[in-house]
Amino acid sequence: MRFLPTDEQSDFARTLRALLAAADVPAVVRAWAGGEHGPGRALWSRLAGTGLFALVAPEDCDGVGLLPLELALGFVELGRAGVPGPLVETAAASVLLSELGDRGPAKRFVPELVAGGASATLTLPGGSPYALDADAATYCFTVSAAGELRLAGGGAGGGDEAGGAGSAARAGGAGGAVLASLDPARRLSVPAGGELLAAGPAVTAAAETAARWARLLTAAQCLGVGEALLAATVEYAKQRTQFGAPIGSFQAVKHRLADTLLGLEFARPLLWAAALSTEAGDVAAAKLTAGEAAYAAARTALQLHGAVGYTEELDLSLWLRKARPLRDAWGTPSACRAAVLRARER
Repeated sequence: MRFLPTDEQSDFARTLRALLAAADVPAVVRAWAGGEHGPGRALWSRLAGTGLFALVAPEDCDGVGLLPLELALGFVELGRAGVPGPLVETAAASVLLSELGDRGPAKRFVPELVAGGASATLTLPGGSPYALDADAATYCFTVSAAGELRLAGGGAGGGDEAGGAGSAARAGGAGGAVLASLDPARRLSVPAGGELLAAGPAVTAAAETAARWARLLTAAQCLGVGEALLAATVEYAKQRTQFGAPIGSFQAVKHRLADTLLGLEFARPLLWAAALSTEAGDVAAAKLTAGEAAYAAARTALQLHGAVGYTEELDLSLWLRKARPLRDAWGTPSACRAAVLRARER
């Protein structure tokens, strides 16, 4: 049994990495955090040009089918580069709409999401009540515990009033105030109700599937963030000197970096297994492990960089701030442990 990416999958990941390396993503992140969404949307469009969002949409909605493994590979690269915006939520929204028995909502929204001309955020039962970047997203979907899918309003406020107002106008309403996050590039709000798109057991089932995909792709982002933090820390440990020697030559530093690497490498096969099966227990295990590994990488990075690590001027701070929110997004460690236990009991 082959448990490695194919040549085609690896080429796709390399294409994304090259695109992102040339995009000055840190500048995009800082602009997004300040409410200026234009650079982020331009990057979003270029990502769509690679076919990234087509991997999560059926053919009758201009996609290539739901391909979780390929998409997970792509989201590792997005996490490694630190790309801002509701990327996971846009993919999960496409899954949600595509899984409905009624093809109307999917054909109405998904082709635009696939083409990169629109983005989406959403809230689902059992998840956080806060929608990510609702003030910047084109569409905001909510699913209630009663199984009602609605097109909600975007969040009000934020730094980019033009973008927020445009989003709210297209979504058909106004949401709650934008709330602060540990990561300034992740803005949260409680969406308001709006147009009813569908209701019933099919919506509830589709929401469960979409939540699994959101958890899987967040795990992939966590792995990428952790890898970026480790790479930056290793490079810094080679350059910074104490007592006339690089700190990377000290045994304690080597052990700390090795432990961080082991955590990330242990998470990687769990992520690929979860992408292959998309079973709830596998996905929860991958999210738990990748999230904790990324958070451990952030702690290692901060300890070895010292106080300079969290200064605004250093790009490393952009990744440091992502690790904890991503660890908890779409499934806190305790929620993921509970999901793994439930899966084992079946």
